[in-house]
Order: sequence, then structure tokens, then C-alpha cells
Amino acid sequence: MNGFFVKVNKTAKHYEALARFAVRKVRFAISPVTLKQPIFVVGCSRAGTTLVYKTFSESKELGSLQKETHDFWASLHPVTQRNWSSHEIPKTLACEDDHQQATRLFYTGTGQRRIVDKNNQNGLSIPYLHRLFPDAHFVFIKRSPGDNIESLIKGWGKAAEFGTWSDDLPEKVSIDNGTYQNWCFFLAEGWRNYCQSTIENVCAFQYAAINRAILDAREEVPSKQWHEVSYEALLVSPVDEFRRLFEACGLNFTPALEQHCSEVLNKPYNTFSTIGVDKWRKGENSDRVASALKKLDAITADLGY
Repeated sequence: MNGFFVKVNKTAKHYEALARFAVRKVRFAISPVTLKQPIFVVGCSRAGTTLVYKTFSESKELGSLQKETHDFWASLHPVTQRNWSSHEIPKTLACEDDHQQATRLFYTGTGQRRIVDKNNQNGLSIPYLHRLFPDAHFVFIKRSPGDNIESLIKGWGKAAEFGTWSDDLPEKVSIDNGTYQNWCFFLAEGWRNYCQSTIENVCAFQYAAINRAILDAREEVPSKQWHEVSYEALLVSPVDEFRRLFEACGLNFTPALEQHCSEVLNKPYNTFSTIGVDKWRKGENSDRVASALKKLDAITADLGY
């Protein structure tokens, strides 16, 4: 009997949410609003962006769709229109219609005028996002290259999760002699040069490309709207690091948020193994990762590792 009432309650909440969505959609059509200081979480895939995004989503001051939005942003300016060159959306494409569509999506979906958003392709499009929302805040999470590349390699082994979008690529992907046939995560300029490469070289390319794009974009964003944190620092002091980030974004770091952050590492988001630092050294791909690291001296130094 209890199960019946649980099901009824879930159904009621579902229709209540649909009703709120419909009301907000009508309200927006009558009197459009604008987003205020949206927060975009950026970083390389498998760097800890989900951890940061989900934690910011706990704030009552922010609206969150609680999902990645790459499909939405890609629909505004499909990568096919740029000959599949990159998931970067050039800032010259930013326009009022994009601004209105993004505002409609987040406001009708959350009911909030301040939101947090995350998808890893956005790290290539920071100048575009900043032109759309000049008051936006960007939270950049970085991770040491060894562990990040190790996690990318494992992610490439989960094409059903990270590579379904690439079924229609115009190039044949045969990485590691055909072990990997779906391109995963994101396309950065020059990706075609790696379609027949080794998996460690592909992941090193992705790590360098997106982190370089993010560091370059940092110069275009006012310093008070740019915030950085390392994955390693979050593992050591999650409460202190998240408090710093929240306050830098002008958000209250409430007792409830402090409690959440004190426990957040106990239930990690979308991890492939136990949380830790320098895991790659004992991993099954340690020799491959060590080889890839030799090509990353410049970006590694610029990231502070």
C-alpha cells in the first residue's frame, strides 16, 4: 500500500512540475525576462566539472536544469555548419535571438533568473557565452594531466555514454587500430589529425586543446567574474574551496551547503574508480599516460602543474 502512495505522490509532483513549466512559458511569452549573472562551469571532460556543477545546483539562489545542455547549444549553431571543424561556437555568432532562446530555456525550466549551466563543450565557447551574457561568471575547474588523461581514456571506452553524438562524423574514426570507432566528448580544431592515432595521443590532444582555449578566453573575462579551482584542492578541502567559489560568485554559502560540501566526496558523481590523486601511476594505462605527458609540458606549466 505504501508503494501505491509513493507512486501517486511522484505522479502528482510530475504533473505539478509540468504545470509550473507551462505557466512560466506563458509568462515569458507575455513579459520576457533576462538572466542575471549566469554561472557557467567549464573545464576539460573528466576534470570534475560535474562535481562543481551539481554542488552549485544545490544553491537555492540558482536555477539548474540538472543536466548537460550540449544539445541545446549545438542546436543554435550546429557543428555541421562549420564543416565539423570544432564544437567551438565563435563569438561572432552571438546574437539577440541566441540570448532570448537561452533565457527562455533556463527560465521556463527553472523559474529562476540566475542559473548555473555546464557542458564540457562550452569550454571552447567562452568568448561566445561572454558576449551573450556580459555579466556571466565562469568557474574553471582544472585537473592534473595524468589523472585527467587516464579518465579520458576510460571514458573513450564508454562510447554509448560519451560518443553517440558522433555517429554522423564525416571522417572514419579508427583509433588504436579500430578499438575506438566513435569520437567521444568534444571536437577541437585539428581533431581530424588524430582519427587514426593512439588513444593516449587523442586524449592528450583534447586535454591540451580545451585547457588552452579556456586559458586564452580568460583574458577576455573581467577578473571578478572568473574563478578557478583545481580538482586536487577540492579533494583536500571541499568545504573551504566551495565556500570561496560561492562567495566569489556573490552567493550565500549556507549551513545546508556547508553540510552538503562536507559530505560531497562520499557519494562521487560519475566516477570510474575511487577518488584520489595520481591514480594514473598505478592504473592499467600508466605507460600510455606517461608517454602522452611528454607532449604536454607547455599546457601543464601554464595550468600550474
